[in-house]
Amino acid sequence: MSGERQLRVVDLGRREYREVLELQRSIARWRRSSPPDHDLLLLVEHLPVLTFGRGSREDVTPPDPAWLAEAGLDLVEIERGGDLTYHGPGQLVGYPILDLRAHRKDLHWYLRRIEEVLLRVLAECGLPAFRVASYTGVWTGSPPAGSLETIEEDGFGTVAAGRAEALIGAGAIRKVASIGVHASRWITSHGFALNVTPEPLLNFRGIVACGIHGVRMTSLASEGASLTLEEAGEAVVRAFPAAFPNLAPSPVPAAGLRI
Repeated sequence: MSGERQLRVVDLGRREYREVLELQRSIARWRRSSPPDHDLLLLVEHLPVLTFGRGSREDVTPPDPAWLAEAGLDLVEIERGGDLTYHGPGQLVGYPILDLRAHRKDLHWYLRRIEEVLLRVLAECGLPAFRVASYTGVWTGSPPAGSLETIEEDGFGTVAAGRAEALIGAGAIRKVASIGVHASRWITSHGFALNVTPEPLLNFRGIVACGIHGVRMTSLASEGASLTLEEAGEAVVRAFPAAFPNLAPSPVPAAGLRI
């Protein structure tokens, strides 16, 4: 049955990263011990920060603290998967706190569904939208004819791993959204970052974004789809039930947030 579980959507506005990190952790801890009958999606725009997850390689972590200080960037190590990435103004960040026991106890499946949400946002904006094999996240651009394979049931194409490096190096495919998640006892945290305006792109230039050498980060606006962060958030919420058919989104004011 569609919409049998409520997804409470909370727009936190602009917040510091560490504040929201602690909020996620407190919510996840509570849910592991006393699972409620609903899920949460926190939407936020962060102040500038770099984060890196477990397993980040030394060659993709910024080695120079002076560069961080000059750029005014905080650096936070966290428990999610994935390499170094940037969060800041002009980027919509989403933290789905879902109980996968109510959906499917499969982290790979969950990652593909979060990708599907963002792929549907791009498609709604009229932009090419696809995956790249071996790299979690969402991409756009102009891959040559025949380079996309339909692997997932949602019907969105995937660039094969053997073709990806050349296309990334040529700038023919560009990354518009990053994903890094964590799950403990099937309660998810962390999530996705969608570049909405060109503003975040400058700070990506100083890092090896997501551990992908030569990757070109882009934004919805840079590709021709001009949305406000509020409009992007609304598009994300509209896309969730297609990827998670048993979820029914319901906005909740941040002031009335109940975990």
